[in-house]
Amino acid sequence: MMDWKVPLADLDLTGAETDAVAETLRSGWIAMGPRTREFERQFAEYAGVRHAFAVANGTAALHLAHLAAGCGPGDEVICPALTFVATANAALYTGATPVFADSRSPDDFNLDPRDVERKLTPRTKAVTVVHYAGYPCDMEAILSLASRHGIAVIEDAAHAPGAALGGRMAGAFGDLGCFSFFANKNLTTGEGGMVVTNNDEFAEKIMRIRSHGMTTLTWDRHKGHAYSYDVVEPGFNYRIDEIRSALGMVQLRNLDANNAARKSRTDRYRTLLQDVPGISIPFESAPGKSAHHLFPILLGEGLDRRGFMDGMKEKGIQTSIHYPAVHLFSLYRRRFGHAEGMLPVAESIASREVTLPMFPTLPMESIQTVADAARAVLPQCREST
Repeated sequence: MMDWKVPLADLDLTGAETDAVAETLRSGWIAMGPRTREFERQFAEYAGVRHAFAVANGTAALHLAHLAAGCGPGDEVICPALTFVATANAALYTGATPVFADSRSPDDFNLDPRDVERKLTPRTKAVTVVHYAGYPCDMEAILSLASRHGIAVIEDAAHAPGAALGGRMAGAFGDLGCFSFFANKNLTTGEGGMVVTNNDEFAEKIMRIRSHGMTTLTWDRHKGHAYSYDVVEPGFNYRIDEIRSALGMVQLRNLDANNAARKSRTDRYRTLLQDVPGISIPFESAPGKSAHHLFPILLGEGLDRRGFMDGMKEKGIQTSIHYPAVHLFSLYRRRFGHAEGMLPVAESIASREVTLPMFPTLPMESIQTVADAARAVLPQCREST
């Protein structure tokens, strides 16, 4: 295992999480039950929505959202190419076809509403937006477009718990919002996720298909509220457990403070890197409140990204890429005939983006270390011609 001087991400767990897990284990009930319901209630209140359903992971949240929105064979779902592959795969799971739209600009990696409009067809069922790195997408433009064309809006807010725009929380704008609680996320339960909605019909469907299409849950029967159950449609086992829900409630209490800590580290990075030749920093004038999940930079044209990342690694600094362009993965090339040049902005970003370390407890002196290393490594990274 690499002993990083500055890791890309790190857990921020306190004794409160340990106590919550221990109390859950002592309770004698660890499958989905009362703690999950309380976690859902708290999260719904925090996000400003009527319904929240905790699930096994963020991908399950996306799958359930697409099913609730009625996506299926013959439908198209517009989504960004600059995202984790689960965003697009969720549409595939339903039999729908993902249609990729470009990013807005090298300063705003989010979905471009103008390209979304260009990609609309009579078969478009939904548009899935991603709040990249925790910076809210232009929801006003997306919602206006969706309203005019009668399509659903699904928010992939995996990066954005606590982000807001105009006083409204990311995930609460569209018909459905999806969150991930993976280990590196702003709110973590190890694995886990949440799907939220203000639509009562969608909520009823999600509640059923999260657990095998059953009409009652094991906890209901344990408490004597029901003796049997019916299965009314095909469903899945996308349930979360009480241990992760207990973790989630502690993490939710700390979310705003941790996001504020991420912001202070983002501000420090911007100060130290703003004048470094060969580096540009996106989202400089981003509207709203970011969750600051990632700190992405964009290397200048003609710089060798692999060389830069190798140089940082030699100095003990872990970096990553967010993300390879989804439409150029082998699966999507093979199935849909995608090729380079389809989405020039997203492809340019995907070829030059580097993610620097970011987490709430990242020491400020470590940010100085990262910035000094970047300055030292960059001059060695001119691509050979």
